[in-house]
Amino acid sequence: MEKSYRILFVCLGNICRSPAAEGVMRSLVQQQGISEFIEVDSAGTASWHIGKLPDDRMRHAGKRRGYDLCSRARQVQASDLNSFDLILAMDESNLQNLRSLDDSWRGDPKVKGFCDYCSQHEESEVPDPYYGGPEGFEKVLDLLEDGCAGVLKEFIDTNKKRLS
Repeated sequence: MEKSYRILFVCLGNICRSPAAEGVMRSLVQQQGISEFIEVDSAGTASWHIGKLPDDRMRHAGKRRGYDLCSRARQVQASDLNSFDLILAMDESNLQNLRSLDDSWRGDPKVKGFCDYCSQHEESEVPDPYYGGPEGFEKVLDLLEDGCAGVLKEFIDTNKKRLS
């Protein structure tokens, strides 16, 4: 069976939060043995870093936790709305940026805030660690692990029959 559920993680530059979310989610999906059912990608609302690898600090923090963060930055496109089943913005600013790309995105239920899926943390946004120290990258990974686990749980609960 081909991959049928596509998830897109979105932040500003696609070099810290969203590629890390992509890496965390990929790892969780592989651990569950359901890679054939889920495709994961990431993008940024800005074009500054197109084609670049994730920030070195995020790659190192991810590597310490066993994540391979090797995707290349790309900018989100209006066509992504049709290509993905779930689009998760890391913060309110990027959620608004997504919704301003195309009028059809306003109110689309598949475009959500990432932290809606967190159960272990109270934050409503994943903070941008770019201008901070190493602890910011660790905090981001803590939030991403929590939220990605929530996304995966929802997918598994919704698709029990198909997965068995």
